[in-house]
Amino acid sequence: MWHIGSFRRFITGRFFLTFAIQMQSVIVGWQVYDLTHDPFSLGLIGLSEAIPFLIVALFAGHVADLFNRKVIIAVTSTVYVLSAIVLLYMSYSMDSWFQSAGVLPLYITIAVTGLSRAFFYPAQSAYMAQIVPRNLYANSSTWNSTVWHIAAVSGPAAGGLIYGFAGIHAAFVCVVFFSALSLIFFYSSKSVPLPLRIKNEGIFTSLTTGIKFVFQNQILLGALALDMFGVLFGGAVALLPVFASEVLHTGPQGLGFLRAAPALGAVFMAMILAYYPPVKKSGVKLLWAVGGFGACIIFFALSGNFWLSLVLLALSGMFDNVSVIIRGTILQMYTPDEMRGRVASVNSLFIGSSNELGSFESGLAARVMGLIPSVVFGGGMTVLIVLATAGFAPKLRKMEIKGIE
Repeated sequence: MWHIGSFRRFITGRFFLTFAIQMQSVIVGWQVYDLTHDPFSLGLIGLSEAIPFLIVALFAGHVADLFNRKVIIAVTSTVYVLSAIVLLYMSYSMDSWFQSAGVLPLYITIAVTGLSRAFFYPAQSAYMAQIVPRNLYANSSTWNSTVWHIAAVSGPAAGGLIYGFAGIHAAFVCVVFFSALSLIFFYSSKSVPLPLRIKNEGIFTSLTTGIKFVFQNQILLGALALDMFGVLFGGAVALLPVFASEVLHTGPQGLGFLRAAPALGAVFMAMILAYYPPVKKSGVKLLWAVGGFGACIIFFALSGNFWLSLVLLALSGMFDNVSVIIRGTILQMYTPDEMRGRVASVNSLFIGSSNELGSFESGLAARVMGLIPSVVFGGGMTVLIVLATAGFAPKLRKMEIKGIE
């Protein structure tokens, strides 16, 4: 896998960019809360990024199928760097701006990164499928997931440590440095010609083609629905601060370990799957993985022991990563080259919206049902959805990646 130069440069650039973005999310979160002392203002950070992302996601997929994907990746990454520079500048002047504009300038800057992310995601997904031979799709999905999870673990930790010991200005300097470092690898990656599009479609037809393709493909739709509803109902991450404080009594230090546990489990599983990809009985493994994730969430809710809870969250990350890798491979295998951008954007709508709605569902269910019953309910719903999908999507259940030609 790593002998392919374009893949090596692309995946290295993605690591540095993801690392910088994860650092930035922690730094901005602390900065906003330090200015406002309002927990609701933290939720608005995610919302300010999610709204523009969801609005333009389908159009971004259309663009990724019309224009050079390497160029889109390079341009959107440059926007990330410029946004980081703006955040660095505002870290020096935010105290005075806060008196007149509040934290609105920060939200606007984060909204720009949301737009950039909307265009980056379908382009990078389509580009990776073009630079990797078809027989290595499962392996490339595994390494792609591994790199992302390593950055997801190390980025927030680095952001918090640098912010705490060296201050906000040094932290944003590091964000600018690592995001700029990613540009070296993205710009040096080779351009790949766009596949020929047989039909000369209008923009509306082009936008809806990706949606129709997904909804008419039982395997694709089943895989995306499993992932979406698993995140929507089974995500306990939004409620981890409450568990850390009121159930496990660990304080902020324990919360940090709890937040890192799923990603650490995912990295461990990814290392295994890099050498033993789930190509046999892939559909069955996908169903068991999502079901196992739901079961881990149920037992986590019932656990009152910190170490057991830590292990269960790590196991949930391991199961989730099996699902992510199989779903990523399915997307690459079943999507025609000329539609990769649009189908990836539909995937981003499924996954992006489920993360935001999942946090809302978790909070609402906890308010109505209570903390522990709400998480048990969410994990139980995930298991029921797996059973329903196994019954209504037999093609997905019988799918084997190794059998795809």
